[in-house]
Amino acid sequence: MDRLGELAKWIREASSCVVFSGAGMSTESGLPDFRSQTGLWSGQDPTKLASTQAMYHNRRSFVDFYRMRIEGLLACQPHAGHEVLAAWETRGWIRGMITQNVDGFHQRAGSQSVAELHGTLTTVRCLRCGREYPSARYLPEEGTICECGGFLRPSVVLFGESLPYAALELAEEWTRDADLFIVLGSSLLVSPANLFPQRAKEQGAKLVIINRDPTPLDRYADLVISDKPIGAVLRQTEKIMRS
Repeated sequence: MDRLGELAKWIREASSCVVFSGAGMSTESGLPDFRSQTGLWSGQDPTKLASTQAMYHNRRSFVDFYRMRIEGLLACQPHAGHEVLAAWETRGWIRGMITQNVDGFHQRAGSQSVAELHGTLTTVRCLRCGREYPSARYLPEEGTICECGGFLRPSVVLFGESLPYAALELAEEWTRDADLFIVLGSSLLVSPANLFPQRAKEQGAKLVIINRDPTPLDRYADLVISDKPIGAVLRQTEKIMRS
């Protein structure tokens, strides 16, 4: 049996399959990643652009950076791989999606059970009253001001902030129960998010890593696929599962 045939078999047989997605899942939709040579952090200090320090003390750069990211997000769409995952969830083959991504593409493709570890760029919220708006609100020059007069910030987790408790609790529950854990497009370098696949493996789950570059957990994985785009792997596996 080839690699994708084996993956299809494991997904069908799993009683609790969890998917963990990183920036590599979204680059196929046209969004940049963070840590590659052409990523968002290439030649940049993240703490000067995407931190609580920047939000309060370097607001012009903070706003410009997130306007650029929101413009890029609004220009892109989920790809076929996102749609495959949503279909698998509907059929009961996926328990939940743990994602490091903030683009909301999993939900836009139809996934319902999504734990967003780093928040979302699809909305902005007021620091004063907490009101939320769609992120497109941020783009006009006056778009950073709430109706109450407070400053609007993206609903993402900034450097200097804790990960959202509810998303962490959900991710921990899914990981604890997983017997198949599939990583899609993550370098597995960012803590504490990278601890979930490690815990799943330690607790007896099969670990699958589909990522362009090597990760620190490749040597522990039951299956590693690095020579095919994520979307292609998911589409081809879906074809096998339908045959």
